[in-house]
Amino acid sequence: MNINWYPGHMKKTKETIKNSLPLVDIVYEVLDARIPMSSKNPDIDNIIGNKPRLIILNKADLSNEEYNKKWEEFFYSKKIPTVFVNSLNATGLNQIIKKTNILIKDKMNRLQKKGVKNRPVRAMILGIPNVGKSTLINSLSGKKGAKTGNKPGVTKGNQWIKIKGNLELLDTPGILWPKLEDKDSALNLAFTGAIKDELLDIENLAFQLLERLIKIYPELVKTRYNIELENYSTYEVMEQIARNRGCILKGGEIDFTRASNTIVDDFRKGKIGKITLELP
Repeated sequence: MNINWYPGHMKKTKETIKNSLPLVDIVYEVLDARIPMSSKNPDIDNIIGNKPRLIILNKADLSNEEYNKKWEEFFYSKKIPTVFVNSLNATGLNQIIKKTNILIKDKMNRLQKKGVKNRPVRAMILGIPNVGKSTLINSLSGKKGAKTGNKPGVTKGNQWIKIKGNLELLDTPGILWPKLEDKDSALNLAFTGAIKDELLDIENLAFQLLERLIKIYPELVKTRYNIELENYSTYEVMEQIARNRGCILKGGEIDFTRASNTIVDDFRKGKIGKITLELP
């Protein structure tokens, strides 16, 4: 899947992030819990250097709980603090505050010894588009401090937001990387909506998503769409889904575009089930 998805403003975004790093005590790197590795921008490690970091695996309500544990063990083995959250219902947010205070305790103690007291903890939040950064900020702040949207790239510029627990967050636009060389990662990003749907062939995308789900979560597919999978090709399975969902055009022809949108939308909203697409 060849996708030209690197807008011109991304170079400026990277420069802005580098210039803002001295202003913060810790970096929050937000990943999609369904695709932790695919949603991790490899540039971020180089950008933030040795700055304390907390990885926040968002959308944990949509990911497989057993796989969540495996990813937690993986990051623990790398000595990278992590927390799983569902920013929509605020699950796990207290863990963010708790782990932040632990990670920057030494620095805050040094500031207090210098006579600097009650200074807010300052954090920068980073992540690729559509991992739920803005929703997470809104949940942490208890108000609509950041614009949100279901399309990647809603946040356009840096903005500070006051958070409970004496915390201030510097929001940044979603940061992409120039070239997607790994096909599976590109597909994972497309499946979850990190790449704008306008850049994609929705029927091809849904076909490849369905093919993947049949392979790793066959029972969830069968249950969601009340269909049979054995001895059926992916194309025939898609036909079954289309007929069961009434995706039929005049003359009885199957509306594959509508069926494709249904499958992709069901996956993104967790209607098929709790799904993680990759393991450590």
